[in-house]
Amino acid sequence: MVIADRELLKQRARQLRAPLKVIDFPPAGGATARAGALLVQHVPLARPAVTGRLDPANSRYVLRTLEIAADGCRDGIFDAMVTAPLQKSVINAAGIPFTGHTEFLAERSGTQHVVMMLVGGGMRVALATTHLALQSVARSITRDDLERTLRVLRGDLIARFALARPRIVVAGLNPHAGEGGFLGREETDVIIPVLEKLRREAFDLVGPLPADTLFTPRRLKDCDCVLAMYHDQGLPVLKYASFGAGVNVTLGLPIIRTSVDHGTALDLAGTGRAKIGSLIEAIRLAAKLAAGCRRMRRGS
Repeated sequence: MVIADRELLKQRARQLRAPLKVIDFPPAGGATARAGALLVQHVPLARPAVTGRLDPANSRYVLRTLEIAADGCRDGIFDAMVTAPLQKSVINAAGIPFTGHTEFLAERSGTQHVVMMLVGGGMRVALATTHLALQSVARSITRDDLERTLRVLRGDLIARFALARPRIVVAGLNPHAGEGGFLGREETDVIIPVLEKLRREAFDLVGPLPADTLFTPRRLKDCDCVLAMYHDQGLPVLKYASFGAGVNVTLGLPIIRTSVDHGTALDLAGTGRAKIGSLIEAIRLAAKLAAGCRRMRRGS
C-alpha cells in the first residue's frame, strides 16, 4: 500500500506513459492490488509538485505520510513500512528540525535508542553514530551509548534476523584502532571496556579492529555484522559492494522499517531512468522480516 497524493501518482504515471490504476485504501468490496494497480492512502499535497524541484511548502506532506505509516504499523494496520529517499534540507528549509528517518521514527515511537544498519553485498553494517558532523563523532561515542547500541544490534539480529548467536565485528574509531592509545584514547577508554563487559554476558564480539583492514574476506568470513563508529567509516565499503541493491534497516524500533540505500537523485526524477533495485530489495526484506515476526508470534 502506498501513502501519497493520488493525483501525483497518476500524473507521474502519465508522464512516464505507464498504465496505472489507483485503488483507494482501505479498498471497497475487497479490491486488491495487482500488476498495474496500486492501493493508495491519499494524502494531499499542499502545492502541486514540479518534477525534480524541491518545495518547502510540501514538507509537512512528507512528514504526514511518515506519521501515517508509522502509526499504522504501531496499530497493526500494516506489517512493516518501507521509506523512499527524502531531501532533509527541504524539510529544514520549512522551519522543521529534521535529521533523518531514523531519528524521526525513534521520536514518533517513543524509542530511546535506535540503530541504523545497512544490508547488502553479503554484509550487514551498523553504525554507532549516524548523521553527525565528523568533528562531533568522538565526543558522541560514550560507554553508555555504545553499550546500548550493541544491545539493540544483538537483540534485533536474534529477534528479527533469526541469528542464534550473532558475531559482531567492532571497528575502532582512530587509525590503527588507536595504536594502543598513541593515536587516540577512545578505544582504550571507551570501546574496549564496553566490549569486555558485554563479553562477560556471552556477547560474541570481535575488536576493536582497524577499519582499514576490517573489511577483508578473512575478517568478514564468520561475521554476522560490522559495527562502524561513524557513517562514512562503514557505509562506503558496503555501498561499493551493493549500491543500487542495498537496504537500510532501523533496529530497535517496535515496528519494522526498511529503506533504500541512496538519495533522491532529483536530476533523474520523471525521466524513467532511476534504478529501482534498492527499493525492490527494501520491500522484499521488509516482507521477510514481517513474515518472521508472524512466525514468532504463532510460536509463542
